[in-house]
Amino acid sequence: MVLLRNANENDFSAILHLNDAVVQQTSPMDLDGLRFLHSLACFHQVATIGGQVAGFLLTLREGTVYQSDNYLWFQSRYPQFIYIDRVVVGAEFAGQGVGSSLYRALLEFAAASDISVVACEFNLEPPNPASRAFHARFGFREVGIQRVSGGTKLVSLQVVDPHAHLKPLAGAGTPRSGA
Repeated sequence: MVLLRNANENDFSAILHLNDAVVQQTSPMDLDGLRFLHSLACFHQVATIGGQVAGFLLTLREGTVYQSDNYLWFQSRYPQFIYIDRVVVGAEFAGQGVGSSLYRALLEFAAASDISVVACEFNLEPPNPASRAFHARFGFREVGIQRVSGGTKLVSLQVVDPHAHLKPLAGAGTPRSGA
């Protein structure tokens, strides 16, 4: 059974371990970086199974001091949004509804906060087909692409209106690696 709760400093070691396992799909993050992102986050939850952190989701609102190329891309185009900085599910928990549970909770939070844009990106190069399929099941659509990380990554910039996607989603499985 997947349980969700707000992330706290006691979870940081597990979050860093999960992030490190898929760093080629997300980006490197150390303890100071995680503390910084956590301080900016509007929604930072962990999913647990049997008391073990199985995954996490960290998001930011518009108007923060975050300097990620992808966050800044959305900041320049949308006056109000929630940006998914990273979502990671441990490989041993894939297919158990961890990612779907986190995303449903985020979409409910965004809708309740009267936010009409939830934004994210995933890699096209190197490819991340699991993340592409997962986000498609939640109704995300591409609104742009850009090269990041010194040109080593090509990302698809995606948005969804949370109000349109709160009904049960058939087949919305767990992403196998970070967004």
